[in-house]
Amino acid sequence: MIQKNWMLPRRTFLRGMGVTLGLPLLNAMGKVLPNASPEAVAASKVSASVRPPVRMACIYFPNGVWEKNWFPEQAGADYKLPFALEPLESHKNDFLVFSGLDKKHSHQGDGHYAKTANYLTGLPVRKTPGKDISVGGISIDQLAAQHVGQFTPLPSLELGIDPVISGIDSVVGYTRLYGCYISWRSPSMPIAKEINPKLAYERLFGVMRAKKGSAASNKQTDDDKALLDLVLDDANSLRRKLGRDDQFKLDEYLDSVRDVERRLDFFSKPDLRDWHPDTEPHDIAAPKGEPGDHQEHVRLMLDLMAMAFWTDSTRISSFMFANDVSGKSFAKLIPGVSEGHHELSHHQNKPEKYEGYSKINRWHSEQLAYFLGKLKSIKEGDKNLLDNSMILFGSSFSDGNRHDPNNLPIILAGRAGGKIQPGRHIPCEKNTPLCNLYVSMLDCMGTPVESFGDSTAALPLA
Repeated sequence: MIQKNWMLPRRTFLRGMGVTLGLPLLNAMGKVLPNASPEAVAASKVSASVRPPVRMACIYFPNGVWEKNWFPEQAGADYKLPFALEPLESHKNDFLVFSGLDKKHSHQGDGHYAKTANYLTGLPVRKTPGKDISVGGISIDQLAAQHVGQFTPLPSLELGIDPVISGIDSVVGYTRLYGCYISWRSPSMPIAKEINPKLAYERLFGVMRAKKGSAASNKQTDDDKALLDLVLDDANSLRRKLGRDDQFKLDEYLDSVRDVERRLDFFSKPDLRDWHPDTEPHDIAAPKGEPGDHQEHVRLMLDLMAMAFWTDSTRISSFMFANDVSGKSFAKLIPGVSEGHHELSHHQNKPEKYEGYSKINRWHSEQLAYFLGKLKSIKEGDKNLLDNSMILFGSSFSDGNRHDPNNLPIILAGRAGGKIQPGRHIPCEKNTPLCNLYVSMLDCMGTPVESFGDSTAALPLA
């Protein structure tokens, strides 16, 4: 029997053997106060108007864009989406497109590395071939995490696709480490990103990793692949206490988790060519370079980021489609595009190159469209998860042939709980600091600052 007036703490988990599964926002939960402690949230008696928090994701793609197919010609709401942004048509009223934004501290130095390293800091990057790295300051995501990370199990979640590459690019004299990170806890301390979907899943849902060797540990490893099976008893017990609408929300959420589990199981199947009798199942990395794997890898990571926001496991996340100077091949994903991404970005104004370059830009927009669609499908009260989020999407310079840090390709999706008025192209005055946008984003997160990076003022978003 459903219990009337029963209150569920916001920070509630489904629990099983070695796992904890966060829950989405339910009507039975008390009001979420922006700066409330977990104890205060748990003690809340207000259920009528649950207020979801604001989330922020910072997404990066490498190698810039073919500007003629990226930037709209018209300003305001009545603009036409150019070729590279056409996949976002169904979400046109949910994001802002900017032009004219700049990172003045990226005009010196190498073609790529320093520009990627300060994508979220906007500050000067120390030129070094070694480990004495510095990006001038903390990144916007980590500054926000310092203020709101205490209210969630994970202060922030950093995801990516490519492993870290060390060594020196002797052509420009920079360490390649700079091209592998966008999130920085301090000027010299990057935040490691998780590139394995299964490990990201386990971190997100608190799955205890098994130790090698014993039959018991191998059994636990098998159990970890079916997290929902370990928490179903708790889920069924909770379900009986919920109202009809909350029961539907819980079922929808558990179905989504199960879908991700099935895809993770398929994606992480070992490549038998790499197998030998002494290999432990969890020591075999997910397959790389197989047909279709790259897009599925990307979308699994985006789904995990959506789930992290959905369950309030974290309110801050970052994602790198690839490392800087990525030469990734899209031949299996985009018909007619055979050369690598970096090579095509040096198009020399030749149609046979910039057309493929532009198609790769469009592919990245398709993945953003997928992510926005996922967030919009998740209801939170009279809004949806995208309404309560900010999604920064962009690259660290504009034209890949010139390595130009002026007129950066930047999109900001979502409404940040009503603080942003999307659905427009905003042409900024030339050389407007990108960090002006970051000041406004921090304000939307409830973590206002007077300045950030090289900012000169806040950028109006409403």
